[in-house]
Amino acid sequence: MEPMVVHTSGLCRRFGGRWALSRLDLDIQAGEKFLIMGENGGGKTTLLSVLATVIPRSRGSLSLFGMEPERHLTRIRQKIAFLAHLPSLYEDLSAAENLGILFRLMGASNPGSSLLEQVGLDDRPDPVRSYSAGMRKRLSFARVLAQRPDLALLDEPFGQLDPEGFNLVELLVEQLASRGCTVVMASHLVDRASRICDRALLIQKGLPRWQGPAASASRAWGLLYGHEVPRAREQAP
Repeated sequence: MEPMVVHTSGLCRRFGGRWALSRLDLDIQAGEKFLIMGENGGGKTTLLSVLATVIPRSRGSLSLFGMEPERHLTRIRQKIAFLAHLPSLYEDLSAAENLGILFRLMGASNPGSSLLEQVGLDDRPDPVRSYSAGMRKRLSFARVLAQRPDLALLDEPFGQLDPEGFNLVELLVEQLASRGCTVVMASHLVDRASRICDRALLIQKGLPRWQGPAASASRAWGLLYGHEVPRAREQAP
């Protein structure tokens, strides 16, 4: 039996005197599409950052692909792609040049043009600094695809996108899953994200409140917060 891609037990993360995550038990299997939901500031980004090994946990246990980050950090990071909520891009370079740097760092051939076509940026030779927030998000998705990860961590993947971009995210998530990639996404847009995920976790103020099928995520949200789940709204591209 293959190890869980993600396994946590009693996972906690502390910032100063505040616990951003507390007592989190989580198992995510290979090939799953898993949603982390909760209101802004509830701990979603902190959890993804811990899973991406960007920040360490404070307490509890964590294993990724059956390996402990303290012992196998390089091997683990080679398997992960992290779409951060605020992407870090080379502002003075074009989309193609940004991808070119990534491929050189990976020591891989550069099919950047096809990736940019997939995300709708193949006709943009201008520097990234001129891009809208939605275009930056599209380029960040191209970088995730380029890495061909075994685990893709997506922080607010629908953010800064218009309805066409929402549909693109769904297609790209399915593309990742078709390769056998495990996808973990954090989103407060529960109605949209739950449609494309298998299971979901609801966290509130860093504490796990509910875990179950993604199809039941909206109901769990309503029971906890007493109001309708947040829905995607049209935004500027």
